[in-house]
Amino acid sequence: PGAPMPSPGAGAVGFPAEPPRARTPSREAEVDFYCVKWISWKGERTPVITQSENGPCPLLAIMNILLLQWKATSRCFQVKLPPQKEVITAEELMAHLGDCILSTQPREPSEGLQLNFQQNINDTMTVLPKLATGLDVNVRFTGVSDFEYTPECIVFDLLNIPLYHGWLVDPQSPEVVRAVGRLSYNQLVEKIITCKQASDSGLVSEGLVAEQFLESTASQLTYHGLCELTAAVREGELSVFFRNNHFSTMIKHEGHLYLLVTDQGFLREEGVVWESLHNVDGDSCFCDTDFHLSHAPGKEGAAAAPPDHRLQQRQVDQDYMIALSLQQQQGQGPSALSDLELARQLQQEEYQHQHQQQAPAQVTG
Repeated sequence: PGAPMPSPGAGAVGFPAEPPRARTPSREAEVDFYCVKWISWKGERTPVITQSENGPCPLLAIMNILLLQWKATSRCFQVKLPPQKEVITAEELMAHLGDCILSTQPREPSEGLQLNFQQNINDTMTVLPKLATGLDVNVRFTGVSDFEYTPECIVFDLLNIPLYHGWLVDPQSPEVVRAVGRLSYNQLVEKIITCKQASDSGLVSEGLVAEQFLESTASQLTYHGLCELTAAVREGELSVFFRNNHFSTMIKHEGHLYLLVTDQGFLREEGVVWESLHNVDGDSCFCDTDFHLSHAPGKEGAAAAPPDHRLQQRQVDQDYMIALSLQQQQGQGPSALSDLELARQLQQEEYQHQHQQQAPAQVTG
């Protein structure tokens, strides 16, 4: 388990109000059930579990992966629900999850493997109740799969479900790299407090650099992180994405990242299934089950969007292509451009695109 989490409201450090650890108070008993949304997924009617409030709920992220990967392989587990199911309780979800975990029992009679499996089961049963409220998740800023290992991680390991985040330090910012190092979020917060109280000016300065990093990346997703995430996730891979105390089901389709829409407000919107993850500012587009831009009502301000949805889709595609191609310019690696440089070039491209839209143009079709 990591070091204790300092209270963001203490005023000692100006780090983000949303620490990257999804621990929430236990909720009321009446919020113990979830509505089921049925979608067409790869030609089969498939359930998705929705939620009425924006809690962390890693249980839903994991269960939706088990529901979506219905074409089970030897390394995948699947869950089936009755075709008329409209509401499901947390207890039912836990039972399905428990069955999947028990099915991981090794077939080999090796005593060592069996003992290890039994220990894993014991550890998992201790963790399961936390899945409906929140898990101890403590990111490291060095890689999209880098987390401090906590007992909760065993659930993802047993079910072979990747867990990702995108809160990375830009390697082209050496001062920040030195200040943050390989520390976890908890450790970095403690370092900031210690450095700010130090008499050594060098330590004070390092603490301020680290604090500025947390403040400037409060969205918990950086451009470098987004590029690394896009490169790390395999095509078609279903995974869990952690950001701002929330666990989302994520998939990569044709090189683009999408998050499963589980907001109960879209329960009857069959055309809203995925949400694009293509920039760090939260500006996204809704897509249907085939990843085509959705024409359904979107978030606040959607009415102000350009009327031609193909222009929006083109912008999404351009953002992706720019971010990926910039990494590979002249054979450079993913870390060749700093987040700032990448952001500037993305903004410039977006400005040019909007300028072109404002000019008189004939859209056919």
